[in-house]
Amino acid sequence: MAKDLNKVMLTGHLGADPEMRYTPQGSAVTTFRVASGRSWKSSDGTQHDDTEWFRIVAWDKLGEICNQYLTKGTRVYVEGRLQTRKWQDQNGQDRYSTEVIASDMIILSSKQDRPSAGAPDYDAPLDEEAPAPARRPAAAPPAAARPAAANGNGNSGRAPAPARSAARNVPQVIDNDEDLPF
Repeated sequence: MAKDLNKVMLTGHLGADPEMRYTPQGSAVTTFRVASGRSWKSSDGTQHDDTEWFRIVAWDKLGEICNQYLTKGTRVYVEGRLQTRKWQDQNGQDRYSTEVIASDMIILSSKQDRPSAGAPDYDAPLDEEAPAPARRPAAAPPAAARPAAANGNGNSGRAPAPARSAARNVPQVIDNDEDLPF
């Protein structure tokens, strides 16, 4: 029997900041939309532009990374698979939604090209005596509800990551190489 293939590779720009939630089991799920454009000339020489919007869903660690590093306007490469969900609307009509379940994401925007409205300066030296940023405890479930992250050798004794700070994309302290998102 032959293997089937369901693979999507796309590049584009985020239409809005990602939204992250947690399942009751403690898994992170982040959703965002990516606009991918194309242009072509018809046989009569007319220039045409077309934009296709894709709903992207990233789970677990990839979802946390997308939520932390992506903002509206960021150019990204996303790789994953297509999945179609079916539900019924308020009138009882069947509705369908097709989304890309991400397995990989690469930021294509350079630091200079990324939107920076209100974003911190990542190249500025860190002030060791500055007060710690305020935490949003509602952004993450209790530590007991979040699964411990495995470190590759079967030992999952690492403590869960702290909740994100109130400001978007504030650099966090990296204790060791396992904390690097790439």
